[in-house]
Amino acid sequence: MTNEPLGEIEIHFEDISEIELSTYLRNWLTISAEMEGKEIGSINIILCNDTYLLKVNQDYLRHDTLTDIITFDYCFENLLNSDIFISLERVKENSNDLSIKFIDEFERVCIHGILHLCGYKDKKVEEALIMRQKEDFYLNLRSLII
Repeated sequence: MTNEPLGEIEIHFEDISEIELSTYLRNWLTISAEMEGKEIGSINIILCNDTYLLKVNQDYLRHDTLTDIITFDYCFENLLNSDIFISLERVKENSNDLSIKFIDEFERVCIHGILHLCGYKDKKVEEALIMRQKEDFYLNLRSLII
């Protein structure tokens, strides 16, 4: 048994300027995962632009479409490990289209990635509904963590 710390969520910026993120983000995502019976191992959140994420989508998933998030799952049992790529351009456009605050859409996308790692899917209508309900549930918990 080791005493190595778990629960590392690192934020990286690729092909974009760094932005200031909420101070509670890592803690909120960690608590949310724990509420799903999971533990954070090593998660890299890579914030980027549309061009960067499109290239990732083309190279690794063979999709030629823009997206707001791609989650690569390296989980082992209940330990969440992942590279999560998020296009801040997509998030900004989505927040404008939905008339919501950028931070709310950004954090929805973040928790969406964590929920995928917890086993939730969103391809079918029923799955997407459950995913949205889970996103809303955890977004509403943010005020308790701030």
